Amino acid sequence: MNGENFILSERIVSASYIRQGSQARRSHEQLIRHLLEQGKCPEEGWSESTIELFLNELAVMDSNNFLGNCGVGEREGRVASSLVARRHYRLIHGIGRSGDIAAVQPKAAGSSLLNKLTNSVVLDILKLAGVRSVASCFVVPMATGMSLTLCFLTLRHRRPKARYIIWPRIDQKSCFKAMITAGFEPVVVENVLEGDELRTDLEAVERKIEELGAESILCLHSTTSCFAPRVPDRLEELANICAKHDIPHIVNNAYGVQSSKCMHLIQQGARVGRIDAFVQSLDKNFMVPVGGAIIAGFDISFIEEISKMYPGRASASPSLDVLITLLTLGASGYKKLLSERKEIYSLLAQELKGLASAHGERLLHTPHNPISLAMSLDGVQAESDKAVTQLGSMLFTRQVSGARVIPLGKEQTISGHTFHGFMSHSEAYPCPYLNAASAVGIAREDVTLCVKRLDKCLKALKKESNVAKSSSPVAPPSQGDAAGE
Repeated sequence: MNGENFILSERIVSASYIRQGSQARRSHEQLIRHLLEQGKCPEEGWSESTIELFLNELAVMDSNNFLGNCGVGEREGRVASSLVARRHYRLIHGIGRSGDIAAVQPKAAGSSLLNKLTNSVVLDILKLAGVRSVASCFVVPMATGMSLTLCFLTLRHRRPKARYIIWPRIDQKSCFKAMITAGFEPVVVENVLEGDELRTDLEAVERKIEELGAESILCLHSTTSCFAPRVPDRLEELANICAKHDIPHIVNNAYGVQSSKCMHLIQQGARVGRIDAFVQSLDKNFMVPVGGAIIAGFDISFIEEISKMYPGRASASPSLDVLITLLTLGASGYKKLLSERKEIYSLLAQELKGLASAHGERLLHTPHNPISLAMSLDGVQAESDKAVTQLGSMLFTRQVSGARVIPLGKEQTISGHTFHGFMSHSEAYPCPYLNAASAVGIAREDVTLCVKRLDKCLKALKKESNVAKSSSPVAPPSQGDAAGE
């Protein structure tokens, strides 16, 4: 309804009622106007009716929704199922063009606008979360691993002689396979144990650079968010090393947006040294379905280069999901979620510490990890060789998801490389342990239930062990014992 239609409506319904309806619509349109003017996440979240009005307005700008449109090409936004069309708000053309995921589509002005606005709003959120100097970003419809691969493939053109990627070890398959898929050889740098924490071995990184030669190294691939007792890499020092040797630096910030500490490390690393791009997951940080990531950096031209490396058009679903979510939450709503996550991290640490003490275990001291916690399982290991892995199964069957139980001595071969002590980020971590994390969206009830069920599982294992010991046959006394010798 435009102004002219409202005037015509006054002939049918009382003018005062129509004016009231017109004012109501203008309040929706004013929110949309502010978004278009500023390109930032609104401070307060929008209602669903405003968001749906906006998405419908975008959809009618795409050619597949033109009245009387005659399409004779191979890609005309045709959809067989009306359910599928509604699921996507009839935004069918996706984003980008064959040569650039960020390019505008002539046939899809609405979808193109959606893409540009999403990237702009997400950039605003990255700044709000702590990386104030980030210059550019874009949403890519791939999860973190493939998005890292895209960054490595882009660097290949800048460093044609490079064969290696230096990678401080983190036991997570996708980031390792991202390097293999891009055609490079990962150079694994083992972490050093400092107290309970596994930290970056800076001297080993320097030695590898000297040994291999800077020209043969594509980049340094570091990590922020990770499972305790590993902690975020020493990003400032690594960024300095990269600047000194003129080696690119790609950061895997998978679920680090929700952590002010992880974002501060990236900001500081870029300030004092070199960080070329940092990659983060959409689902882990913004509570949307799996399938999207954000590639961001401090050099606009390099981020554009990465976006142009993506071959073909792309799905708009991840962009649509994160835009709807951020418009629903608003900047204040997202900040509230981040604040609540921090509070619940403290609660989780307190509850796990109490539980560990009650069962003769301890909460590992990992102050540099702002998201993940670890509790020792030495006592559980002492019960039997299989007790640690059994605990993991018991938790899973009792609907405790996300808790990871890490036994000692596990080996895993990935693309020809064998990791000893896999899942513990170390060849020989001193004890088995259990992981739990306070990630965005967690509720206090999750902590209460997890600790309660974990307590029951530990008691059940102890009881089972005691029964097994009491029922085991006692060996008959030897002749020497019988004679009193």
